Amino acid sequence: MSSADKNLSVFTTEGLPDISNKKFAIVVAEWNSEVTEKLFEGAYQTLITYGALPANIVRGNVPGSFELTMASQWFAQRANIDAVIALGVVIQGETKHNDYINHAVAQGITNVSLKYDKPVIFGVLTPNNMEQALDRAGGVHGNKGDEAAITAVKMLGLKAQVTNSQL
Repeated sequence: MSSADKNLSVFTTEGLPDISNKKFAIVVAEWNSEVTEKLFEGAYQTLITYGALPANIVRGNVPGSFELTMASQWFAQRANIDAVIALGVVIQGETKHNDYINHAVAQGITNVSLKYDKPVIFGVLTPNNMEQALDRAGGVHGNKGDEAAITAVKMLGLKAQVTNSQL
């Protein structure tokens, strides 16, 4: 289902784990900051709403979405970070730069998650234009930051279940 058919800020919250002792890193691309700041606000507020302590949320800024992978790796390699949320936006332009950036970042985020065995969440918007980006950063389609944060929480819960053989 595309985000045009779903609100990114509406999700199930049944069975969420206690995250009061979990530490999160949120990595935010500065490029298109009018969008990425809204993504950060959504992610941060969602973590707080579902039990994260403000002192357990650390933020890192990077110049653009391409740099999300490296910064995510720096945070993921820290033993005291339980999950990383990477937030950015790459808007379709007149060239194919977005195809290369989006593929590289998606693959990089996946690799970091697997390498460090912890959730590293791809919270990158890939819209055709600024209007679509804003619609998914707190606009009519909700906030991808909310979705990315709740994904991190749910993945931590699943990891605990699998690790503790509760499935």
